[in-house]
Amino acid sequence: MSDTCGLQVGREAAVAVLTLDRPGSRNALSPALAEAVTAALRDAQQDDAVRAVVLAGAGGDFCAGGDLKVMADAGPRTAEQRLAGMQRYRTLTETLLGLDKPLVAAVDGVAFGAGLSLALTADIVLVSRRARLAMAFHRVGMVPDLGAWYTLPRVVGLQRAKELIFSAREFGADEARQMGLALEVLAPAALLPRALAIAQSFGGASPVAMRLSKRALQASLQSGLGAMLDLEVLSNPVVAASDYVAEAVRRFAHKEPAQFQWPASPSANDA
Repeated sequence: MSDTCGLQVGREAAVAVLTLDRPGSRNALSPALAEAVTAALRDAQQDDAVRAVVLAGAGGDFCAGGDLKVMADAGPRTAEQRLAGMQRYRTLTETLLGLDKPLVAAVDGVAFGAGLSLALTADIVLVSRRARLAMAFHRVGMVPDLGAWYTLPRVVGLQRAKELIFSAREFGADEARQMGLALEVLAPAALLPRALAIAQSFGGASPVAMRLSKRALQASLQSGLGAMLDLEVLSNPVVAASDYVAEAVRRFAHKEPAQFQWPASPSANDA
């Protein structure tokens, strides 16, 4: 496991595990950390041995948002410097949303501001019972970044997104699940193991099918029916001709276990 600018980068079988680790700041996002996450995601994208990515936080928190102390210490900046800084976060957002492999976020403790925006870029969001979430930008006169104007309405609907952004209020794990922001609520000790179990299950899935589905779903909410059916018509022959499908059909015919199986949901005691 390596430590780069507050990011721990590890591997669990075919899963890349990225852990935000900035003690004392609740893993707040600094420019250096944003660049480190971008670089690690690009490495994961290019490594065929990596089949999924888990994004987590160390020390009982996910991410407290942008590091306001770093902003204060930087002093006054010109408009050009501010734009250059935001370009860094745009690049991170595009890298997150452009990842062809499943991304699972394990959200423990605080996920405020950019921390919540970061979680929203994941395909699967799991939260611990003690998770505290907020689109906190308006508390300090800022507006959402890391793509939240794009992702949040697509996850919770437009009116709820407006309420969360306008109010900047805090909400908890159960409400996050009720509004569709989180898939599961887990005990803190069960959070990372469950995220890893889901991510590791994708090692048995077809990487081509996963990539095509991710791209199609990303495009679906701004595409018409015709465009989506075109993607369907073009994509299915590609996967149907793959060795993966041939093996899947053989296993089915011989009543052998499937290559890909979603891990069973945790017991009530763990949720």
